[in-house]
Amino acid sequence: MDATHFDLLVVGFGKGGKTLAATLGRQGKRVAMVEQSADMYGGTCINIGCVPTKALIHRAEHRGAGDPVAHHRQAVEETRALTTALRGKNFAMLDTIDSVTVITGRAVFLDAKTVRVTAGEDVLDLSADTIVINTGAVPVVPDIEGLRESANVLTSADLITIDRLPRRLAVLGGGYVGVEFASMYNQFGSAVTVLDASPRIMPREDDDIVVAATTIMRDYGVQFVLGARVTRVRDVIDGVEITYEADGATRIMRADKVLVATGRTPATEGLGLERAGVRTTPTGAVAVDEFLHTSQPHIYAVGDVNGGPQFTYISLDDSRIVADQLTGRGARSTKDRAFVPYTVFMTPPLARVGLTEREAVERGLAVKVLKKAVADIAAMPRARIVGQTRGLMKFAIDRDTDQVVGATLLSVDSQELINTVALAMRHGVTASELRDAIYTHPSATEAFNEVLGAPPVR
Repeated sequence: MDATHFDLLVVGFGKGGKTLAATLGRQGKRVAMVEQSADMYGGTCINIGCVPTKALIHRAEHRGAGDPVAHHRQAVEETRALTTALRGKNFAMLDTIDSVTVITGRAVFLDAKTVRVTAGEDVLDLSADTIVINTGAVPVVPDIEGLRESANVLTSADLITIDRLPRRLAVLGGGYVGVEFASMYNQFGSAVTVLDASPRIMPREDDDIVVAATTIMRDYGVQFVLGARVTRVRDVIDGVEITYEADGATRIMRADKVLVATGRTPATEGLGLERAGVRTTPTGAVAVDEFLHTSQPHIYAVGDVNGGPQFTYISLDDSRIVADQLTGRGARSTKDRAFVPYTVFMTPPLARVGLTEREAVERGLAVKVLKKAVADIAAMPRARIVGQTRGLMKFAIDRDTDQVVGATLLSVDSQELINTVALAMRHGVTASELRDAIYTHPSATEAFNEVLGAPPVR
């Protein structure tokens, strides 16, 4: 048996890749998992994404009246301990399977069947019948004068590791990541300013949702400079100087640190995909079909690297599709996905599934809109119990079928509520059935009894 040939070779220890590796390894297949850094066992979510950021958000929301600098330092230390423990569990998940080999090093394709792994002076050439690319995505750093050279400019992965709380934090980007971090660090005690070239934050959301979210964050103390084009970043003695243009004038602001939150791009650079005959899209993602085959049928791409929605749970579903190709009927595909929800973990969290009101109208759907401020929902004592009555709930309902075509929930527990709505939408449960369902008390879910029974606002 050739010790360097495997049934499955996975490049990248993300959610989809590690799930596939474990699944096939337990079936006795010879599997190699290649990860370029031991600090990334388990993937982005465990180490620099969902888990640490949401752990920090939780701790920021429970800061109390003590010293904010000390509280932030403790939060970073506790979160670091959490991710270290989870990283170890993820490594053990694969390392304890006899037929799975974890290899740490940087991978590059030599051809369609062979990958070279380099770690310092050590070089190992591996081949496999099936190869899965699972390298994730990396932050986009815009081409702004001085931005990449500044010692005070950080990505989200950098910022969560710093145990010294920035007194002044500038956030470049009013998208979902920018909003989460602005909300988090404001609650930790930083003076936060969000700069974005767009006239409003979170452009995919309806206007009324954006107004509500912006108002909440402003009330907490977050500053917004919108319609601002940043032209230069320069390090100064006490931090960093940011030059931007807005309203026809050039202005300057100062901060201790700058968070770049302007998006993420698939991590394909340096993989040697051209030598493997693997095509990429104009945006740099690995091009795949609905079954996640690349242009080479035995090579798949899962997770953020294939240009799909950048969510851990999508990467997990990608693994199910590939597993079905390798060990099942080969019928499952990305076309099977319907009503995938997402959450922005500001405070309170903003969750959505389906169409916005604007999208429904643009598609020519006859919808009625049901909407209510959380503070006005009498049947939701949960919000008052936890002291979080900000936000609103909004549903778009098809007038002819009574089906929910979209829901946006800016409220306490919305990250959980949205899963109930998504499941109802997938299985044809009507708005009336959701309205009349029996929910536990006191819970946030019982707000559906009232909101879905309210008179339409449109």
